[in-house]
Amino acid sequence: MQEFDAIRPYGDDETEAAIARLMNDQEFLSLIGRFKSPTLNRWLPGLVRVAVRRWLKEQFGDAKSIGDLQARLYDYVDQLIARTTNRVTYSGLDNLDPSKAYLFISNHRDIVFDPLVVNYLLFANGFPTTRIAIGDNLLHNRVFAEMMRLNKSFVVKRNIPSPREMRDAYLTLSSFINHSIENSESIWIAQREGRAKDGIDETDPAITKMFYMCRKKTGETFAQAMNRINIVPVSIAYEYDPCDRDKARELETRARTGSYTKAANEDTDQIVKGLTGYKGHVHVHFGVPISDSPDTPKELASVIDREMHANYHLHASNLVAHNLSGTHPGAHNVPEKVRDTVVTAEAWTPAEMESAEAEMNRRLDACNPAIQPYLLGMYANPVLSSLKARNTVTEKC
Repeated sequence: MQEFDAIRPYGDDETEAAIARLMNDQEFLSLIGRFKSPTLNRWLPGLVRVAVRRWLKEQFGDAKSIGDLQARLYDYVDQLIARTTNRVTYSGLDNLDPSKAYLFISNHRDIVFDPLVVNYLLFANGFPTTRIAIGDNLLHNRVFAEMMRLNKSFVVKRNIPSPREMRDAYLTLSSFINHSIENSESIWIAQREGRAKDGIDETDPAITKMFYMCRKKTGETFAQAMNRINIVPVSIAYEYDPCDRDKARELETRARTGSYTKAANEDTDQIVKGLTGYKGHVHVHFGVPISDSPDTPKELASVIDREMHANYHLHASNLVAHNLSGTHPGAHNVPEKVRDTVVTAEAWTPAEMESAEAEMNRRLDACNPAIQPYLLGMYANPVLSSLKARNTVTEKC
């Protein structure tokens, strides 16, 4: 594994030392204090840090491995999910085998909660948790970097100016992903760089091309290599996004000015907001592993998108947003009336639709009128993608 030292997560033999470093890190203790006792932390931060360190030592001080640490964290993740959602549901896990490693390629809406909820469901159902791909932009925060490497995260390097350096970085990443699958370690990776802030989930063919890079010299075709790594499309659907206003503001700024510059600590603030904010109903669909891959990265990206969109769980919030917004700029064309043509995992009662409309209007009233179309678009666009995918499936049948 030495060839992957620059990007790999911590191993079991590094767990105790990493936990000890965190328990002696004032910034980390303050961060946990903000979660556990936000009011007291404002007035007596030093006292809270002492209490947090004592609590951490009691709960995790003798953890000997990553698996041991994750098992102890499960109850706290369960509590977090209970506080920030009204329920988490899932489908498709019956298509998977806990003894096999998979490459889960997922839509991406939240920086940390996306892989967290996937691993939560895998762990709860007797599956091993995944190694998690994270962008190196998130590692500017030293404490967050340490936490993520302890949680089986590996690094995807971004914004590399040299094409040669970018190729080398992708080749290393490709080798690490293939090595992980071969050694029974599942992978979670987003379908594209960055979150889909507009609600349009599309796989970047550069990602599927990267999966193959390290296999070219073996003589395997693209399709053969992709069939071997057990790609599973994953659809994560949030009823409400805690960061929706922030995303809409960024989209409006980009549309108006052509660019957007992040504020200091913006990623960290949105990580906290995404973890602690209300998400309503969250549904995760695990697709059937792709065993008959097409021959090119672009075609494979299209297959992943179609599976992801066709199985995306639409919430009443999505339908309400579509009805309020019409077609968002840049989105697919769609019939005016969609409610009767969209098949989802549940039916919506009139009361649920009214409640969703009231909540959507509350969110719209809380933001500047200029960003309202973008906020509606991020909730409405999954309806459009779902209809397109299902129409494609129907045509093929």
